[in-house]
Amino acid sequence: MNAMSATSLIITNARVHTMDDTRPVSEAVAIADDQIAAVGSRVEINRLAGTGCRVIDAEGRLLLPGFNDAHVHFLQGGFQLSSVDLRGVRNREEFVARVGQFAEKLPPEEWISGGGWNNEAWDDPALPDKDWIDEACGGRPAFLERSDCHTVLVNSAALKLAGISLCTADPAGGEIVRGLHQRAHPTGILKDAAIALVERIKPAPSFGQKLAAARAASQHAASLGVTSVQDMSADDDLPVYEDLISRGELLTRVYGMWPLPRWEELEKRGICLKSPMLRNGGLKGFSDGSLGSGTALFFEAYTDRPDYRGLWAPEMFPKSRMTARVICADHAGLHIAIHAIGDRANHSMLTLLEHLPKVNGLRERRHRIEHAQHLRPRDVPRFSQAGIIASMQPYHLADDGCWAEKRLGAERCRLAYAFRSLLDAGATLAFGSDWPVAPLDPIPGIAAAVTRQTLDARNPNGWFPEQRITVEETIRAYTVGAAYAEFQESVKGTIAPGKLADLVLLDRDLFAIPPAEIAAAKIDLTIMGGRVVFER
Repeated sequence: MNAMSATSLIITNARVHTMDDTRPVSEAVAIADDQIAAVGSRVEINRLAGTGCRVIDAEGRLLLPGFNDAHVHFLQGGFQLSSVDLRGVRNREEFVARVGQFAEKLPPEEWISGGGWNNEAWDDPALPDKDWIDEACGGRPAFLERSDCHTVLVNSAALKLAGISLCTADPAGGEIVRGLHQRAHPTGILKDAAIALVERIKPAPSFGQKLAAARAASQHAASLGVTSVQDMSADDDLPVYEDLISRGELLTRVYGMWPLPRWEELEKRGICLKSPMLRNGGLKGFSDGSLGSGTALFFEAYTDRPDYRGLWAPEMFPKSRMTARVICADHAGLHIAIHAIGDRANHSMLTLLEHLPKVNGLRERRHRIEHAQHLRPRDVPRFSQAGIIASMQPYHLADDGCWAEKRLGAERCRLAYAFRSLLDAGATLAFGSDWPVAPLDPIPGIAAAVTRQTLDARNPNGWFPEQRITVEETIRAYTVGAAYAEFQESVKGTIAPGKLADLVLLDRDLFAIPPAEIAAAKIDLTIMGGRVVFER
């Protein structure tokens, strides 16, 4: 045992799964200050209780390392908590009703923001258009994101403010969806690069509004056992997190990413290490769009659009510029994570990242492909061979599995979310949520990886069940793998003496219950840095 300082908190009578190979299972944990002081039997740890030490009897419940979400958009998720929520709507009537109810609460000058809508889950999966919401918005501009954030619906007021008209051309890497007749007007649906046409005139939130969103996001994360996040869109929002730290209100450790095109700015500013609570040094890039929006890039055409293979992301124009950015950022020692959904996008990004040691020399890189969603068999072993981390989001398969085959056919879906194949090939998996694209809650993600059951209940044995992985492998990807993906495995990700005291207590043992019951599990207690930040 490690005698660090007076023990402040003990969790005893627990089923401790440490994720530490030297001691995988234990009964109790002692915490001193913000670190784990000792792990051992109930008898051993209970002896460490002294004056002022809180002792929590876990009553046989499961204790795990705090979950580390390897891919979130944290402030965006925080804003979504107070925006119009369109998740779960199934038709036009419900969509319009929610927008109208939300609009009634807003001042006349404010934009209507929010989203989460998913047309693939509707009775009629046709895309919405501005005519649905113009009246309900009461003249206010609206910006409503699809669940994947690669498509938005805007209304006539927003189109007018952005100057988008019949004559506006599609930007490279994007699409302004128009009506079916010749020279049709924009419908209000914008995809990928076209979204920026409205984003650039949409009022930016104030620092105070960002602070409120970050606070709400952090409290939400604590309630779900998420003690660390890797924010794919932090960049200029780092001062928001610094402010919360100074107030003692940040309940979540943040590793912040900057946009890849701004790599030179990050290099000049330098890597930020504001204690274990806030760090940066990573860059997030894009190679393609999303499957839900029909903009993910594939070698072969979409089954439901025989003349179409998807879109390169705007950053890929020209491709030589993307290559130069990645090479220069790598030479500067920065950490690179690139979004890739379609098999062609994944193949291209693997090739680019594999090339870096040849031009910049050998070193430990831990570069990542975010999503790694659809792969060709020959590309699976390349992750391990090149040391590229597959940063993936299991909950997405529960959604995509309901409709992906109509887009791609069954054969190309066999290596969608290929967890088993990647692990068997020796790859490192880091799991996350992509919140607010999907729920921040890790429990549904764990259930999805273990069962591969889809939201429509049509795959009770799993969608391509050969890609299922175990509870142990899944939780490892949410803890050890995620910590490794941000160069923090020496300080978190396992329950071991000297590690940060980030822990989560669940109401049932995920290792002992039938896989079908995992999704019903709840978080009873979250500890971050030795401090109880959530208690149910």
